[in-house]
Amino acid sequence: MGSAAASAPHIPVLIGPLIEACAPIAGTWADGTFGAGGYTRALLEAGASHVIAIDRDPTAFQNATWAAENPQITLVEGTFSDLDAYGRDLDGVVLDLGVSSMQLDQAARGFSFLKDGPLDMRMSGQGPSAADIVNSASEADLAEILFVYGEERASRRIARKIVARRAEAPITTTRALAQIIESCLPRPKPGQSHPATRSFQAIRIAVNDEYGQLADGLMAAERGLKPGGWLAVVTFHSVEDRMVKRFIQLRSGGGGNANRYAPETVQDIPAFERVTRKAVEATRDEIAVNPRSRSARLRVARRTDAPAGSVAPRDLGMPEWKGGR
Repeated sequence: MGSAAASAPHIPVLIGPLIEACAPIAGTWADGTFGAGGYTRALLEAGASHVIAIDRDPTAFQNATWAAENPQITLVEGTFSDLDAYGRDLDGVVLDLGVSSMQLDQAARGFSFLKDGPLDMRMSGQGPSAADIVNSASEADLAEILFVYGEERASRRIARKIVARRAEAPITTTRALAQIIESCLPRPKPGQSHPATRSFQAIRIAVNDEYGQLADGLMAAERGLKPGGWLAVVTFHSVEDRMVKRFIQLRSGGGGNANRYAPETVQDIPAFERVTRKAVEATRDEIAVNPRSRSARLRVARRTDAPAGSVAPRDLGMPEWKGGR
């Protein structure tokens, strides 16, 4: 984005419906996924007096001089799973999940199978990288990661090929991994996604504990919001949307259980009121301008005055593999 961000601002997905659902926008908000700063900017323009802008990717703030120089914005390098440690009595929390276009565009970050770079994928730049997992996890664990986090049906075949290839030499680049995956799957037909899409998504989720972060972040938002505060979450694939939907259902007194075999969940006093009964999707006009919005889903809830509680990740339907949390 560079310093041009101020003159050509990033347009955040579903910002119109979000602002409308949470109107009037006022007070202090937490933007848990600052990225290119689109939501932070839009919230201030809509009436927020202050935004606590959080991102665990330190590079997100490197070119955000416009935000650093704005006294209405507090920049925090950290995870949104800890957002209640950065602010309490918040008037609103917005979370825009998934990998950002900036991260995908930078080959050196190792997120994209379309750009050759080091096999990294760490949003924070800390902890085990994708290369560490790919080169050290057992074949069984690799297969489980690909299947559970990426819903990749050829997970065992791919894991077997990865283990065989790394025995010859470590797998250290995105292109090397993508080629291994491509060799295990049929050539895609026109309109189908790249063969490595699901596997790269799965490894990225494992590296960054994205589902665990989401579960913790939703509960942190519940603790950080004041009565009447807004929770707005934009997701980009079905697992995340299911977790957010389930959280709002459980915490707004929806009851039930995560699956028909699980015991009925004991309900607390509702901590939220559902604002959007169904997920809000992008219009054709927005999709035409921003194709990324095609898979986006927005859910909004409003905090009650009930004490904050907690939800077990498994009750949100969070996918888990035995080597994870």
